[in-house]
Amino acid sequence: MSFERVDGVLHAESVALPRLAEAVGTPFYVYSAERIRAQLGALTAALDGLPHRIHFAMKANACRGVLEVVRGFGAGVDVVSGGELDRARRAGFAPDDILFGGVGKQAHELREALVGGVKVINVESPAELTLVAEIAASLGVIAPVGLRVNPEVDVENAHRFIATGEKGHKFGIPIGEAFAAGQLALASPHLRLVGLDMHVGSQLLSLEAYRHGATRLVELGQALQATGAKLRYLDVGGGLPVRYRDEAAPDLTAYATIVGGAAAALGVSLLVEPGRFVIADAGMLVTRVLYRKGNAGRTTLVCDAGMTELVRPSRYDAYHQIEPVRPAHGEELVDVVGPVCETGDFLALKRPMPVVEAGALLAVHAAGAYGSVMASQYNARPKAPEVMVDGAQWAVVTTRETYDDLARHDVAAPDWRQD
Repeated sequence: MSFERVDGVLHAESVALPRLAEAVGTPFYVYSAERIRAQLGALTAALDGLPHRIHFAMKANACRGVLEVVRGFGAGVDVVSGGELDRARRAGFAPDDILFGGVGKQAHELREALVGGVKVINVESPAELTLVAEIAASLGVIAPVGLRVNPEVDVENAHRFIATGEKGHKFGIPIGEAFAAGQLALASPHLRLVGLDMHVGSQLLSLEAYRHGATRLVELGQALQATGAKLRYLDVGGGLPVRYRDEAAPDLTAYATIVGGAAAALGVSLLVEPGRFVIADAGMLVTRVLYRKGNAGRTTLVCDAGMTELVRPSRYDAYHQIEPVRPAHGEELVDVVGPVCETGDFLALKRPMPVVEAGALLAVHAAGAYGSVMASQYNARPKAPEVMVDGAQWAVVTTRETYDDLARHDVAAPDWRQD
């Protein structure tokens, strides 16, 4: 297992978490390379026999150490900004390894993608198609584009903020306008329409959104093929769930049947963009209890990590298992909170937990996805380091920020101008 107890002490693979805390301080994120490979391997096995490529969704975790494990497995990446594109290239991904999505791409980002020769740019509106064509013409290239379509299906998932494929959502081209957008792409000498794309949401609780969305994309694809489109890819996005508490594990065989069947109906290769599924439970946030205090009939554990390190509990009312790193006994009702000056700064509220004292280490499970990437410097708090464990060896793959890092972009003597 990636995280288990040895002689009562929680380990990441073969490395004791107290050893890491002693070496790098708290709070910190720790990732299991073994678990990342296992999740990629499980998805690869489910899709075996289908022409496909896995592209890890970097929005879930853009740590270079994580990306290098993903690349070493043989997967590509999905990026949604120029910054993610740059990080992908720095981590060694080749142009054909990279899909470029995102609802609000700027002109300079599209230019960077075209100069870099990415595999596909998934466009989200006719206006973006026009802009891509203009930039491609100025560069003297033909842009490979996919249409990000909003299939307008019912999405059953963990929180409405992470549903993206229902009618009225900002993402993608509405299904009723997608054929016309495809004709626009086919008519441009500077665009090559190579695929169709959807992403209906994250942490999906049912496969029905995939089923209904894929059906609509197949109908659209066949209509476009009838007018001359030479599609190469069907991109079904991400959304496979992970277990934070008592969620059912995804049925990968059923998933593969749905999405693989859709790709086969169009005679194209399948692209999948898992993020959370790959990295969520491959990561932990380790924090130290600073103080205990009584409050409204329960105990408040004030820790050195909070919403600045893991915003999901506050933002999405998300549950993360929390347990003491070392053995602890008894039980009490606690609020696990951070040091930030917000009432919304918490990791858990009214949670039954073993009794721990100030100084104890706590492990927050399944923090690998949307932990470090959504971290902030609120209250001028330097961001926490990231550690990768691979068997018995470990390394800091992102260093802890310093106060100098917080002030790095300050302008001490502004160059005042009057126009």
